[in-house]
Amino acid sequence: MSTISANDLKTKGVSAIEAALEDQPEAVISVRGKDRYVVMELAQYHHLRECELEAALAETRADVAAGRFVKESAEAHLARIDKAQ
Repeated sequence: MSTISANDLKTKGVSAIEAALEDQPEAVISVRGKDRYVVMELAQYHHLRECELEAALAETRADVAAGRFVKESAEAHLARIDKAQ
């Protein structure tokens, strides 16, 4: 993963990001020598979000299959949450 300094970003603008993303999906932006941010093309971001959602769905399906869920009314759910706090 390549690193773009904040100064390069300030002077070169979006072209610095485009150059860093030419041959890799993400680039790090460093501020005062410390890595602070990651930039990527929007398509890569959407792909990562989709992977996150698929993982959450798989976890939920596993919980349901293992019986780790509660079936209750909205009122009972809110009462249980209030009781837990």
